[in-house]
Amino acid sequence: MKIPANKLASHLRQPLLPCYLVSGDETLLVQEALDAIRGAAREQGYSDRDLYVQMPGFDWQELAGAGSNLSLFATRRIVELRLPTGKPGRDGAAAIARLAEQAGDDLVFIVSAPRLDRSAAAAKWVKALESRGASVQVWPVGLRELPGWINARMRSRGLRPDPDAVRMIADRVEGNLLAADQEIEKLRLLHGAGVVTIDDVVEAVADSSRYDVYQLADASLAGDVKRALRILAGVRAEGVDAVVVLWALTRELRVLARLAAAVEQGTNLGAAMQRAGVWKNRENLVRTCVGRHRAGDFHRLIQASREADAAAKGQQDGDPWQLVTNIVWQLAAGARAAA
Repeated sequence: MKIPANKLASHLRQPLLPCYLVSGDETLLVQEALDAIRGAAREQGYSDRDLYVQMPGFDWQELAGAGSNLSLFATRRIVELRLPTGKPGRDGAAAIARLAEQAGDDLVFIVSAPRLDRSAAAAKWVKALESRGASVQVWPVGLRELPGWINARMRSRGLRPDPDAVRMIADRVEGNLLAADQEIEKLRLLHGAGVVTIDDVVEAVADSSRYDVYQLADASLAGDVKRALRILAGVRAEGVDAVVVLWALTRELRVLARLAAAVEQGTNLGAAMQRAGVWKNRENLVRTCVGRHRAGDFHRLIQASREADAAAKGQQDGDPWQLVTNIVWQLAAGARAAA
């Protein structure tokens, strides 16, 4: 079964299932989901915990043996497996499936992984966990939802922020929920419970924004020129190589070119996105971008990306960051800018 992350707390008030899979790229929210499951397990008598982390050379026989190590006098226990890559391989998948079958009254099996793409989510080891328990997919908090998330988080700790204070925190920690949580805790320690103003935030909150190439792509697709260029400046300031930025942009551009061409040939965009494997939570972004461009625009931007990549690698003249800036601006601004 699948459990939405926001329904996990109510689910955990019931007897635990044998298995849980928690996946997602938002470290803070994944960790809190795992903490909640472990806490519920302890309350229900699972007092011991064995932790396994998949690393290069990991011996899957150790995990396979975890289910057979119970003695007549053993306490109920948790077996937790962390998959940093989300790819256990053939031996790992088999070991996970076997332990899922062995989990039950005396053993709860918890697996954590990064966000699983469509192919990984359909893997047999994932289905084995879901058939014996539940999967919890943790989604990132979007830009629009971030102020509400921060406001609720602050109020849960006895803080009463004014709207300007919430907006400033959101602006300064965008893309880094862990930093947001740390800054909220700092405000609580500095000021105690009560009203928090924008002046309090200015004094206490560090600029912890963590921009990355995926946020850059999303802002560009959304048509938010100002934000896209701001993120690009942040990425550059953090020392990210221009080649990495171009890789992310080119990957998006190739998909967009195929979708725009399909639409121009009479194909429904929704059907085209489904065939291209576009995630549901990104369909509106893609639809917005395709709507303001022609297929030829995307092809020209792909060519521009090749030239920028060559400049970044020293294979031709040109300032790679200026070329990247032009690509981002044209992608975000629309057909008129790309022409």
